[in-house]
Amino acid sequence: MTDTEQNKPAPRLDPVITLDAKFFWDHAAKGEFVAQRCSACGSYRFPPRPMCPECHALEPEIVPLSGRGRVYSFIRPQHPKAVGFAEPPVVAVIELEEGVRIVSNVDGVPFEQMQAGMAVEVSFAPTMKGKQVPVFKPAELR
Repeated sequence: MTDTEQNKPAPRLDPVITLDAKFFWDHAAKGEFVAQRCSACGSYRFPPRPMCPECHALEPEIVPLSGRGRVYSFIRPQHPKAVGFAEPPVVAVIELEEGVRIVSNVDGVPFEQMQAGMAVEVSFAPTMKGKQVPVFKPAELR
């Protein structure tokens, strides 16, 4: 095994796909970042769920998200070692332009340089079984 192969992280784990979130992961596998929006009141549903938390309507529409947002909060978990990462990942809550928050990873920034309020954009990282998961990168690096 070469040095490059030894230092290369294992692919990320596949997402756990529930019936309510299947549409999200199907779109992510194609590099599309989407969410549910209530067809009655227009509020976003994230994470995906069968009923609107605002008006209790049951009919969502699937809409594309801008993929742009800001880091709201972040951590770097140390233990146990994260599968699929060469070093502990940056786990962040991202507040999207649409007003919803998502927990994801921020790639391309050393932990010491992370800042709340940092502008980020969505990207996608491959998983073990050929799917993709949304991750974020600093907006100025894209």
